[in-house]
Amino acid sequence: MDNQEAYERATRKVAAKIGFYIHLSAYVVVNIVLVAINLATSSEYLWFKWPLMGWGIGVFFHGMSVFVFSGFEGVKERMIEKELEKESKRRDPGRS
Repeated sequence: MDNQEAYERATRKVAAKIGFYIHLSAYVVVNIVLVAINLATSSEYLWFKWPLMGWGIGVFFHGMSVFVFSGFEGVKERMIEKELEKESKRRDPGRS
């Protein structure tokens, strides 16, 4: 792996992390507004919990994909390289 590939991989990882932090920030800000609206208009029924939980599940899985399952990227790349090798052998059977 050369420096360009390492740089591109690092760039993708940083972009994924920034994307998650933007998603998390939007989640926090919007849900604070929803809580305020709910408490100001109809505090007898707390409906803000539904979007909080639903969107929270999405934020949780987004975080999991960025921070926990990002290690599978190397596995994916190795599988792609293997498939490319198979494909090149099919095209050129004399090659070992």
